[in-house]
Amino acid sequence: MQRCVPVFLDEDLVNLYYNGYCNNILWPLFHYLGLPQEDHLATTRSFQSQFDAYKKANQLFVDVVSEHYIEGDVIWCHDYHLMFLPKYLKERNNKMKVGWFLHTPFPSSEIQRTLPSRSELLRAVLVADLVGFHTYDYARHFVSACTRILGLEGTPDGVEDQGKLTRVAAFPIGIDPGRFIRAIQLPQIKEHIKELEERFAGRKVMLGVDRLDMIKGIPQKILAFEKFLEENPDWHDKVVLLQIAVPTRTDVPEYQKLTCQVHEIVGRINGRFGSLTTVPIHHLDRSLDFHGLCALYAITDVALITSLRDGMNLVSYEFVACQASKKGVLILSEFAGAAQSLGAGAILVNPWNITEVASSIGYALNMPAEEREKRHHHNFVHVTSHTSQEWAETFVSELNDTIVEAQLRIRQIPPLLETNEAVDRYLDSNNRLLILGFNSTLTEPMDTGRQFDQFKEMEPRLHPEAKEALKRLCDDPKTTVVILSGSHHSVLDKNFGELNIWLAAEHGVFLRTPNKKWTRNMPQVHMDWVDSVKHVFEYFTERTPRSQFELCETSLVWNYKYADIEFGRLQAKDMLQHLCTGPISNASVEVVQGGRSVEVRTTGVTKGVGIKRILGQVIHYKDTREPIDYVLCVGHFLPKDEDLYTFFEPEPPTPVRSSLSTPVNGSSSDRNGSTGHKKSHPFPPSNSKHISNGTKKDATPSNS
Repeated sequence: MQRCVPVFLDEDLVNLYYNGYCNNILWPLFHYLGLPQEDHLATTRSFQSQFDAYKKANQLFVDVVSEHYIEGDVIWCHDYHLMFLPKYLKERNNKMKVGWFLHTPFPSSEIQRTLPSRSELLRAVLVADLVGFHTYDYARHFVSACTRILGLEGTPDGVEDQGKLTRVAAFPIGIDPGRFIRAIQLPQIKEHIKELEERFAGRKVMLGVDRLDMIKGIPQKILAFEKFLEENPDWHDKVVLLQIAVPTRTDVPEYQKLTCQVHEIVGRINGRFGSLTTVPIHHLDRSLDFHGLCALYAITDVALITSLRDGMNLVSYEFVACQASKKGVLILSEFAGAAQSLGAGAILVNPWNITEVASSIGYALNMPAEEREKRHHHNFVHVTSHTSQEWAETFVSELNDTIVEAQLRIRQIPPLLETNEAVDRYLDSNNRLLILGFNSTLTEPMDTGRQFDQFKEMEPRLHPEAKEALKRLCDDPKTTVVILSGSHHSVLDKNFGELNIWLAAEHGVFLRTPNKKWTRNMPQVHMDWVDSVKHVFEYFTERTPRSQFELCETSLVWNYKYADIEFGRLQAKDMLQHLCTGPISNASVEVVQGGRSVEVRTTGVTKGVGIKRILGQVIHYKDTREPIDYVLCVGHFLPKDEDLYTFFEPEPPTPVRSSLSTPVNGSSSDRNGSTGHKKSHPFPPSNSKHISNGTKKDATPSNS
């Protein structure tokens, strides 16, 4: 008993979901056939309705799963038909163990980015705990698509988004080889094998078993066989090609056209090279039963699997499993997923290269027995050891391990800010200090469903909803608000000029008091290194499309957030080598390498150093008599800036319950910062209440 539970879809939904979005959009795209070209405008108009049906169908699967789900169950989603399922399941219950596996190829990012709903599909799959593919190539393409399309970080283990890691790995599927090995020994199959051997006595048998589909490369295969016959007249009566073409989607015009094309080529070749008693190609437009297929596998001398693009292609595995006595040769397309597993024992070919395939046919037919046996043995060992059962057990085991590792990773991340506690302490305090970052903290959020808009992000703007709240905070005599940013003072003036607020630009080097007067907050530093570093930055900016650099008075930042991520990383690595061996080799500077940026700044110019001087200015300006009893820090501080937290750490340290620090991506505060600041607090440790909330994101250090 399979214990299956049905999910019922009405006819209209099936047509839009399965025949429409799945088979007309996703399947061709994943197999590199591209989006439909004929009647393109009609396709565009119907695309949204098909996509809506796709999401609705996925939601219906979720409803059924939720009815039968028991805590602790493992949910394994399969194939491109259910790409929204991980997201919908996790929205229902975030504790579900969810894995997703794709049984087709996953295309390169350049193909995937043509899909209108590319971002939504990728993000829906990324909600899964483990994402699996047949080969490493497909997994690499998926990670690359997430990096290039979504702007996320690809790691050796998968894709990371704001501290959450989605594991991505390759799990080559197999078959049940024992079923085929046992079948060959059955009396009825032995009898069938004997009949076939008598039928094709004196001729080498070549076999192709494919669905009649555009990606299976049947026309190319037959044309290659024709070329072999042209170049090898001696083989005309000594070889036969048995091509089993299983009909599929017979109501679709493209498939009907393909059927006619194949029949025409087969008829022409048989008419050209056949005789009254023999024909070189036996073509069947139907499937065979299991026993008949096993018998064909057993008598075959050369299997010809020449898919133009295939997720795995298990026909090659089945052929190998049935070849214990014959030890036939496998000619396999390099574009089939099975080429990654059986490539060493098979003859790999490019199915588009007719000449190469024809030559490989000749090589396989004339291959010495010793080489045939060695090649077969290599593949047979792989097929019998990498079974479908082992594939399933490995995936589920990896999924469980991934869940455990994720839980361990989460435990290492400081807890999120307790909002209610922060508000209660705020209301109980009398002299509050709020230190806020700017970019990615108070700016307008970008539309994550679209590509980066470089023009808009180059001009960060204060979030409209934050402006009124900041105004009310600044007007409260008990509250001091400081915007501490790496941005230039002109940027801060533009966004906060109207507010009665403290502004600290370039990590606190320049300070503007509420009376809107800018002063230098740190002593003059040596900047004789700037010109030489600037030349290096200009050099790499010119050679890295969509990169940019910003020149401030105490630092320079090169940003490649909008450039091709892989090329940008290579350029950043090369830039660091140029800097360290030249302009900054003897300069008093430090280099801060962000996720997608490189900053060179004068040593000692950090937010931790800047805040000490800022506090002195605040106390002097406000003539503060009462100790500061509440500090809240919000931002996305880079590691070199996290001595800001250290500065506010009381001495002796307070218990964990009264100091909350929450970088969201798991990087704890750097406690090795400027420890010399600890003794300069304007508030006593005994009654102070410290709540700091740090959020690290991928952004330019100068725009924190």
